[in-house]
Amino acid sequence: MIAPRPLDPTAAAHERVYRALRTQIMHGEIDPGAALTLRGIGKDFDVSMTPAREAVRRLVAEGALSLSSSGRVTTPELSNDRIEELATLRAMIEPELASRALPRAHFALIERLEAINQGVSQMVARHDASGYIRMNLEFHRTLYLRAQAPAMLAVMETVWLQLGPTMRALYGRLNRTEPPYHHKLILAALKAGDEPGLRLSVRTDATQGLRMLKA
Repeated sequence: MIAPRPLDPTAAAHERVYRALRTQIMHGEIDPGAALTLRGIGKDFDVSMTPAREAVRRLVAEGALSLSSSGRVTTPELSNDRIEELATLRAMIEPELASRALPRAHFALIERLEAINQGVSQMVARHDASGYIRMNLEFHRTLYLRAQAPAMLAVMETVWLQLGPTMRALYGRLNRTEPPYHHKLILAALKAGDEPGLRLSVRTDATQGLRMLKA
């Protein structure tokens, strides 16, 4: 009988740091242009430099972090062109995911989305920017999982990851007092089986706020 290979503790530590940092960035817990150091990451997660470096390398490859020629690591500050590019990707991919999910949007899913939207309302009431972003993404991800299109969803998550810090800045500018209006339209379209209405409400929800950030 072949004994199982022992787990590499460095690899396990790297994966833990990568996933935690990725979540923080996607949920807007780190401001745009914030500088990160390997030493600081290692201290925050109680790991050595090696797993911290590997986690940063992966996040740079995904566009979640920027690496300067001098080796400085920061969260991205997006230009107007970059915001427009990412908004366009959202406008192309998210309506398609929603459309593919529609035939499987049974009552239980709509109930779940309504419950998540209540969570969005709670985060708005608390003025919790990162909580709002987290719940908003959960609303979209829960719907898109029903599309059964994992490659498209993976691309979408990479876009969300690049936008995370910028979404935090957007939340402050919008000064929200209630959940996104277009979530109500998305839910109504799902209930009615209205594919054109669903595509339009998803596209508008995904892009309208982002384009307000352009100077």
